[in-house]
Amino acid sequence: MEMSTLKIHDAADAPSVNPLHTPQQHSIGKQLLDAGKLSPEDAERVLRFQKDNGLRFGEAALQLGLVTEQDIRQVLARQFDYPYLPSRNGEFSEHLVAAYQPYSRQVEELRALRSQLLLRWFESGHKTLAILSAHPGEGCSYLAANLAIVFSQLGEHTLLVDANLRAPEQHALFNLGQRLGLSDRLAGRADDDVVTRIPSFVDLSVLCAGTPPPNPQELLARDTFNSLIAKVGNSYDVVLFDAPPAALGSDALTIAARAEGVLLVVRKDHTRLNDLLALSGQLQALGVEIVGCVINEF
Repeated sequence: MEMSTLKIHDAADAPSVNPLHTPQQHSIGKQLLDAGKLSPEDAERVLRFQKDNGLRFGEAALQLGLVTEQDIRQVLARQFDYPYLPSRNGEFSEHLVAAYQPYSRQVEELRALRSQLLLRWFESGHKTLAILSAHPGEGCSYLAANLAIVFSQLGEHTLLVDANLRAPEQHALFNLGQRLGLSDRLAGRADDDVVTRIPSFVDLSVLCAGTPPPNPQELLARDTFNSLIAKVGNSYDVVLFDAPPAALGSDALTIAARAEGVLLVVRKDHTRLNDLLALSGQLQALGVEIVGCVINEF
């Protein structure tokens, strides 16, 4: 969607209602004030201009040049519990396109994928899904992180687990720093409080990989991993596991077997068909359902 074609529709700003004093206090005017985008004096100017010209509050503020279309988009997103962040705010990695570019083609495709996964997997009673690729560099962590964000934006109680104990990325994508996580929880060195709530999104939490262990395969094979999966499955609507590439070891197959379902990730002009077929055969032999396959282009 081009910014210049934005059409503002805001039920809270109906002409008969003062946009700064709605019962829910969620109007565009109030949110622009609360965010520091408008001063009280600016808001009065907008109200007069709005009344004189029969405009909605947001349209009046735009015409006066007091706010940008990006400001209005963000306010509308908050009104509908669909938060996203200003571009280049530096809070998270720029690779989290669902956080920074909600109207881009990539995010539209992520939302379409989300719908397919809801219909094919989560609405049938499943709670967990592993995101898996055959080799490194195929975009598995990128997809897992952005999928977690769009599920959260839908209002699903979402947990993203970085189960790549060999080369984790989620802590960097969400700017969480080095902290205790999955490996520490499985080794009995940490409790459930290692899960980190991400307040910038509606309902998203991240369980980082944690301290790099010398024995990732053994940790993931423990009964404590099964117990953890059962526990988070009871606590969250959607649990996504960012699995390590299958080529790096048997960790990926262990995670996939525990999750019971897998979304395969391949990279255009990079992933070999024979490798994908071999991985699919291994998963099917373990009784893992392949829910779908995503082609990354980058």
